[in-house]
Amino acid sequence: MPQYLISFNDGAMSHIPEADFPAVGKAAAAAVLEAIDAGVFIFGGGLLEPPTTTIVATDGTITRGPDPSCQDFIGGFTIVEVASRDEAHHWAAKVAAACRCAQDVREFMPLPPEVQARIRQD
Repeated sequence: MPQYLISFNDGAMSHIPEADFPAVGKAAAAAVLEAIDAGVFIFGGGLLEPPTTTIVATDGTITRGPDPSCQDFIGGFTIVEVASRDEAHHWAAKVAAACRCAQDVREFMPLPPEVQARIRQD
């Protein structure tokens, strides 16, 4: 079954007053619990601010801070495994309402067969 990334960019929730964040957190938790109960939730969470990023280069060099050429950063995400894009949109709508911001929906490419086989073994 396909897996979908439901995400929003860092700053997408900046229009929300600070006092409303406890309610947003509660609504987001309720949406996640509903997805868990429906058996579609794989993983998700919010991400710390972009300045906490580190970049690991192909040679293993580690640099603090985000890639200077990067303009957008993911602020939070949910991964669901559902039968169709329409069903992914259904869950994205629940997350969007809870988080009070639009959500991007992208399908993951299928894993290579040898990786799928190893996952089934474990």
